[in-house]
Amino acid sequence: MPEQNKPFVITDRRKFTLDGEPRLDADPSPEKVRPIVPPVEAPIESSARLVPELVSSQASEAVTGPETPPDAFVQEDPTGPHAPTAEQMEQSRLAFDATAERLDIAIRSANPGMEQLPKMSFERLVQSVYMTAIMQLGGNTPEGQKPQVDLLGAKQSIDMLTVIADKTAASLTLDERQLIDSALFELRLAFLDITQALARTAQKPQPPAPGTPGFGPSIVR
Repeated sequence: MPEQNKPFVITDRRKFTLDGEPRLDADPSPEKVRPIVPPVEAPIESSARLVPELVSSQASEAVTGPETPPDAFVQEDPTGPHAPTAEQMEQSRLAFDATAERLDIAIRSANPGMEQLPKMSFERLVQSVYMTAIMQLGGNTPEGQKPQVDLLGAKQSIDMLTVIADKTAASLTLDERQLIDSALFELRLAFLDITQALARTAQKPQPPAPGTPGFGPSIVR
C-alpha cells in the first residue's frame, strides 16, 4: 500500500477506565518507561586555573611531606574529649618539626640571601605581646596623625602577659623574671596614663587646633 494511503490508527493504551476499573481490552504488553536522564552540568573549571599556582606539586610535596590524616594523633572517646597521651604528643611534635623544617628550606631556597628567622623563645614571646599592647595603646602612631587607642584589646594583651607570668613563675630565670616584670610594669602605667588622659579630655573637651587632625587620642572600641 502506498505510504500516503496507509490508514491512521489510534490505539488506546490506557490500562484502566475512568472509574478506575481494569480494562478488559487493554494492551497486555508491558508499558515502556522512558528512562530519566539527569541533566548534564557544565564542567567546573579547576581551581588551579582560577588561582595562580605558587608552587608546583613537587615543591608542595617537598614542603608538606607525606599527607597525615588529621585524626592520626587523636583517638575517639565516647565519654568526651580527653588530653592526648605522651606518645601522641611526641608524634605530633615530630611531624610538626619535620614539616616546619621543610618549609623553611623551601622558602630560603626560593629567596636566596634571606636571613633565617630566629627561633621562638620566652624573650621573643614577651616582646611580641608587649609590642602588641603598645600599639593598641596608640604607640608607634605616625607624627601628625591622631592616635587610635584600643583599650579593650590592650587590657586583654596585658592580662595575657599576666597569665604567662603567673603560669611560668616557678621556672623562670632571673633575667626572664626581670624582663616580664618590666614589661608588665610599663604596660600597666601606660594603660593608666591613657585612661586618665581620656577621662580628662571627656571632662574638659577642647576644639582641635587649626590645621590638626584632632585633639587627643580616640578610642577604637
